[in-house]
Amino acid sequence: MTKTAFITGATSGIGMATAKLLATKNIQLVLCGRRTDRLEALQQELSAITKVTTLAFDVRDKDAINQAIASLPQAFSTLDILINNAGNAHGLDFIQNGNSDDWDAMIDINVKGLLYVTRAILPAMLKRNSGHIINIGSTAGKEVYPKGNVYCASKHAVDAISQGMRIDLNGTGIKVGAINPGMVQTEFSEVRFKGDVNRADTVYQGFTPLYPEDVAAVIWFALSRPPHVNIADLTVMCLDQASSVVINKQIVRSEK
Repeated sequence: MTKTAFITGATSGIGMATAKLLATKNIQLVLCGRRTDRLEALQQELSAITKVTTLAFDVRDKDAINQAIASLPQAFSTLDILINNAGNAHGLDFIQNGNSDDWDAMIDINVKGLLYVTRAILPAMLKRNSGHIINIGSTAGKEVYPKGNVYCASKHAVDAISQGMRIDLNGTGIKVGAINPGMVQTEFSEVRFKGDVNRADTVYQGFTPLYPEDVAAVIWFALSRPPHVNIADLTVMCLDQASSVVINKQIVRSEK
């Protein structure tokens, strides 16, 4: 029986790479994001491989989430997999210089958005006593680094929510796991630095970071375990990263 995966933040980075990989695994896709042009392009590309539908909404908008999920065609209405991937970092400032708008964006998207989407999808999973939720966290949810204050706090919240979900849903047949990547070369830093591409590029210079496809492969590993196995919490970093602030930038290893 073909399963259906619901992926937030599917228009770039880890979300897009995961969608492309799951399409090759005979999984139907509900791809979610704010950028309709990218959603349409991805749907057109992947429809040659699997069944795909898209939902355009902002995870900060609880009503929009509920309306979008209620509008799903019957063929996509049974959601077996939820990948809470939508997330962001805004700014890199000492707490005393922080921008409250940046704080709101990170808390609203990384924490509240994850909760809103999960709350909308869980009831149907509970009725079926089956489902698999994977929350995309970060090494920033395992440690705190200079100027990372609120972003790290939001990812620590994701870690705590994932643990709480796993406890609350124990015995329901629903798997809950968290994948926590280190430095992945995506649009992440460009968003953090508000479109400053040159500054964003320097983040990944001098070493080989993870790529979105690397994280997608880890997600698939978690999804493809036998029914009795749950990958509860997994942290993945590139070879040259030991922590958020310990990165070997002297060696450039084989590029992708």
